[in-house]
Amino acid sequence: MGSMKRLALLFSCSAALLCPADLANVHTVYLLKMAKGLDQFLANRLTSDHVFQIVTDPKLADTVFTDQIGEGFQMKLEELFPTPESAKPAPPPPPKPEKTGEEANPLLGDTVNKLSNPSMNSSFGRATGTVFLVDAKSRQLVWSVYQPPKGGTAKDMDRTATDIVNRIKRDLKGK
Repeated sequence: MGSMKRLALLFSCSAALLCPADLANVHTVYLLKMAKGLDQFLANRLTSDHVFQIVTDPKLADTVFTDQIGEGFQMKLEELFPTPESAKPAPPPPPKPEKTGEEANPLLGDTVNKLSNPSMNSSFGRATGTVFLVDAKSRQLVWSVYQPPKGGTAKDMDRTATDIVNRIKRDLKGK
């Protein structure tokens, strides 16, 4: 497992050298579900201010907005944007020994349709207020801001989304 993490780190570092993530290169954005519906308010503000084009198909997105990063987010990114398989063909599997007894019963085997771990997608117990913009291909963090909402009402969430979009526009002008 450790070698897989090192390999993923190597690939992400080499991708970083090939295509640097920059806020000015962002054109299309996919928004992941956020706490208290902030994603909906952000989508509204980003489109009405013509900052980025919001897409509903993640495969069309340059970047992804999220309010949490970590292992759960990496799993979601891998689900939405699978890492391309290597070009070389896989070696043929070794012949399987003949099964006897309990091993021969397919009903006792491992299930095919496993449910994902709900704790990986949960934001329960995490701090709210930080929003991240992550490049979909290189998996680099392009931009982030800490803008906690004043409350949970629609008016507070809209004000928070407005503040986030104004910060993006200010950072875009600085480039």
